[in-house]
Amino acid sequence: MHISDGVLSLPVVAAGWIITVALLVITLRWGERDKSIAEQIPKLSIMTGAFFVASLIHVSVGPTSVHLILNGLLGVVLGVLSYPAMFIGLTLQALLFQHGGLTVLGVNTMIMGVPGLISYAVFKTGYKRNISLTALGALCGALATVLAVILLAVVLVTTGEEFVAVAKLAAVAHVPIMIVEAIVTGFVVAYLAKVKPELLPVDLGDKR
Repeated sequence: MHISDGVLSLPVVAAGWIITVALLVITLRWGERDKSIAEQIPKLSIMTGAFFVASLIHVSVGPTSVHLILNGLLGVVLGVLSYPAMFIGLTLQALLFQHGGLTVLGVNTMIMGVPGLISYAVFKTGYKRNISLTALGALCGALATVLAVILLAVVLVTTGEEFVAVAKLAAVAHVPIMIVEAIVTGFVVAYLAKVKPELLPVDLGDKR
């Protein structure tokens, strides 16, 4: 899911940075509405660390790679702050391990971060409709992976038709990843609901 430097066209790289910078500003301001970001640093650090480690175990597929993403889990647990958390994780990976690239950091963050934000919205909406937390977690884990693959394919195809085959290969390769992400996210959400419900972005109250 990480695209390397020198693969994408300049307009696509620029668009990725514009979207990412705008979303970083919006999510950071939004994230401070209920609780200061300083108070959320411990949770942010743990989830960013999990994202950092999971994404390091990868298999190269042409100009991109296949690996666990956990963007759905970050979206569910961190809410809007999942976007800056993924930006930090991807920046560290690019600087420390040359996983991905610095010029395409905006695009890579968009590919993983936007699905995380959508998963957060789906989780909160589903909870209000009394859908099982485990099922919601699994849905968000799978949905975030599917959306990330779609964004990856769009970015590659927009750069050039020669990447169509790579986009198709990446989509097929992420099918097992989608299943694993659904299982992991569903399990973690169910576990947190029992032992640490305050980490979830909903008021469980009597629904636990």
